[in-house]
Amino acid sequence: MRLIVGLGNPGPRYARNRHNVGFMAAEAIARRYGFPAFRDRFKGELAEGVIAGARRLLLRPQTFMNDSGESVLAAMSFYKIPPEEIVVIHDELDLRPGKVRVKRGGGSAGHNGLRSIDAMIGPDYWRVRIGIGHPGIKELVHPYVLQNFTTDEARLIVAPLLDAIAETIPLLVDGAPDAFMSEVARRFTPPDLDAEEGDERP
Repeated sequence: MRLIVGLGNPGPRYARNRHNVGFMAAEAIARRYGFPAFRDRFKGELAEGVIAGARRLLLRPQTFMNDSGESVLAAMSFYKIPPEEIVVIHDELDLRPGKVRVKRGGGSAGHNGLRSIDAMIGPDYWRVRIGIGHPGIKELVHPYVLQNFTTDEARLIVAPLLDAIAETIPLLVDGAPDAFMSEVARRFTPPDLDAEEGDERP
């Protein structure tokens, strides 16, 4: 897998939003493997480095979430990368916070970033789904995903989970998604924040 795409919205206003956990994962991977600074390319920010002994590309589309596919299509067309060698990391409402699942293909499940990518390149790419939980009511989904992670979520879930993903990503890019999921789960078990004192639920 040669192109790793983290989804999010550009700019400081959105930087810590739940919807931006894909951007955060791309940043964690870049730090872990000493990638040079991201630079403006393909309607996004691109960094190139080595993971698992091979050259990999990290992309953060800067088109806003709803048009992410434009950036992904531009990068894959330039480097002639087929969809099956692309990994897209994104937030997932239908997984509890801290859970990670990987699959290839499938629908967008209402995720506008995935919907845009599907429309541009088709669905046959890999998805790393990072759970952010669901607010419980459909009408609350939009404000929920555009809220920052709470202090407890950021400290107890997001930071250690992204470290585990970055450390384990060589398994995924080498074509072992099941081993990747198992190793992430071995390294990080999500705490039950409902049981934590001082929890800051929205």
